[in-house]
Amino acid sequence: MTFDELDLDPDILDAVEYMGFRETTPIQEKAIPVILKGDDLIGCAQTGTGKTAAYLLPIMNEIIYKRPPHTHTLILVPTRELALQIDQQIQGLAYTLNITSLAVYGGGEGSAWDQEREALSHGADIIVATPGRLISHLNLGYVRFNEVETLVLDEADRMLDIGFYDDIMKIISFVPKKRQTLMFSATMPPKIRSLSKHIMKNPVEIALEMSKPAEGVLQAVYLLEDNQKLPLLNSLIADKPEYHSILIFSSTKKKVHEIVRGLRSREYSVEGISSDLEQKAREETLLRFRSRRTRVLVATDVLSRGIDIKDINLVVNYDAPSDAEDYVHRVGRTARAETTGVAITLVSKADMFKLQRIEKLIGYNVYRAPLPDFIAESHSEAPSHRPSRPQSRKGGFRRK
Repeated sequence: MTFDELDLDPDILDAVEYMGFRETTPIQEKAIPVILKGDDLIGCAQTGTGKTAAYLLPIMNEIIYKRPPHTHTLILVPTRELALQIDQQIQGLAYTLNITSLAVYGGGEGSAWDQEREALSHGADIIVATPGRLISHLNLGYVRFNEVETLVLDEADRMLDIGFYDDIMKIISFVPKKRQTLMFSATMPPKIRSLSKHIMKNPVEIALEMSKPAEGVLQAVYLLEDNQKLPLLNSLIADKPEYHSILIFSSTKKKVHEIVRGLRSREYSVEGISSDLEQKAREETLLRFRSRRTRVLVATDVLSRGIDIKDINLVVNYDAPSDAEDYVHRVGRTARAETTGVAITLVSKADMFKLQRIEKLIGYNVYRAPLPDFIAESHSEAPSHRPSRPQSRKGGFRRK
């Protein structure tokens, strides 16, 4: 379906065309008519399927129709990175629409607080906020949410995982009971359904391709020891000069620093990002990675969801994620918008149970790639496991 087939204002359609969008994704095709109708909605779809535009377009359509003098929409998100990304997407779409927005998040400079206070007091059309920072403003008494018409919870499952339930309920107490509530999530655990019963009215449910890596992702697992990971990683990167954008996930901030040190190269740039960095430094690091000035970015799981970095060629799980769902979100950083990409997971003996949980979740075994000879010969023996299925060739990656 094309966007022209939806009941959107011509100005919105012009903005969509300006951004280079042509056809709707499945979540957009199903969600936009429901939101335009005014119904509450629970949308469940994997990372990279266009969930943000699925709710932004009908919300912006409503704003340009009504031109309300107050804040129309409040969007709650789990991380400052996602708040910034959504705000940037709003600004891109609203370039010619005269719609105002502001991202409210912690970790910024002192001047950001004053700007946030001004917008919260007088009403930007759309406020995108992390719960903790927003509550700091709410506690001071000048926030005006009494006429908010739409409440959006984006990455709702992640917010609950982080422990924002009480904060969410407190924020909701500041917005009108008569409103449209939209909840978007990559997964649908019982706690999401429980939350929806408390804050939504007869929501329409849309669930698409839950917890499955995109078809365009070529997945592979290397079974090895921890001391073999860095040599293998250096070899994989050196052998793929055509991969201009590589994202590596680590389980801890300490390992991020170790990996960055171990990958230092005169041939390409490597940077790390974690909560140790100040917000400004994190934004600058992401900008360099997006613009391809940094080829390899090493990150903790803060980037596994909600960051719109396009055309990532290779995602590496340096550590197998403890939560099988996180595997899907990490892998979802590549092969976005019907492109292709490669996702590699390095699995030690101690992490085999994590791999088993991942394979149970996604419904198939991931291809076991053979270690290069120099890794197998010059380092301690890798875990002895038979391949998950017959291998028809010695190396490389094979699509499921």
